[in-house]
Amino acid sequence: MASLRQQIATTALTLTKFRELMKRMLENRPQDDLSLVKKAYDYSLKHHEGQSRASGEPYLVHPLEVALVLSEMKMDPVAVAAGLLHDSVEDTSVTIVDIRKEFGEQVAHIVEGVTKISKIDFATREEQQAENLRKMMLAMVDDIRVVLIKLADRLHNMRTLEHLPEERRHKIAEETLEIYAPIAHRLGMGKIRGELEDLGFRFLDPVGYEQVEKSVNARRKEGEAFLAKMQQIISDKLKEAGIQARVESRIKRLFSIHKKLQRQRITVDQVYDLCAMRVVTRSLQDCYAVLGIIHNLWRPVPGRIKDFIAMPRPNF
Repeated sequence: MASLRQQIATTALTLTKFRELMKRMLENRPQDDLSLVKKAYDYSLKHHEGQSRASGEPYLVHPLEVALVLSEMKMDPVAVAAGLLHDSVEDTSVTIVDIRKEFGEQVAHIVEGVTKISKIDFATREEQQAENLRKMMLAMVDDIRVVLIKLADRLHNMRTLEHLPEERRHKIAEETLEIYAPIAHRLGMGKIRGELEDLGFRFLDPVGYEQVEKSVNARRKEGEAFLAKMQQIISDKLKEAGIQARVESRIKRLFSIHKKLQRQRITVDQVYDLCAMRVVTRSLQDCYAVLGIIHNLWRPVPGRIKDFIAMPRPNF
């Protein structure tokens, strides 16, 4: 009876996740045929049946969470289907030949690429060696969707890392900071990179993480109020100038602040760029116009302005 109840609960959980996935796919890609995604879900459900993760959750929750991250990236049905199937070859009796037969060459090619990356031993303590491993990982793939699935896979693994033994947690967190977060940065995926870094920091240095988190949270309310005020001022000025732009703001990520504290040997009280604001324009001309408006509102600090418009950062 208990086993039946557990089975019903498992089915309900995975079905809820799948419905959430389909809803998000429909919102982000309303023109796409999602039958491939449904087929991949059914296939994963069948082959991962009875398996569970260290957290005690049914194994299928992991591929579903990976697929949800991919749907947030607005990836196509082929990538999302491959995300649902990405662990099938490693963790079930399914082979690449089976995947190719059931889902076609594209899905099989992506799943095979993710499987190959999973077999690389990323254990390293040297900065240069880490860079070589990052290059090797990117050079191994001829379809960027392979890397995106691997990043989504790592992100969900990091979100559930507390269920693993400490030594394993430490190794995975180190690998995340040295390999995966820099790759996300190189691909211009700031949100993914930020969460990977914060999670890696949390598991590698729990005491340091807690200290920074406590200090930032003590200033968060004041910082958010300040940002809201600045955001309104800038938005009003842009409207007056007839410039169409999106104004965004945030409190900086904990790992980013931690690195600054270490690099400059200062305290959180001495971090003057705890808050960040971004104005996204429709053209290069508008970008410079916005900079002019902001300089008219607040005098720039001499020697601190960097023109990343004319000379972009490596990740653009």
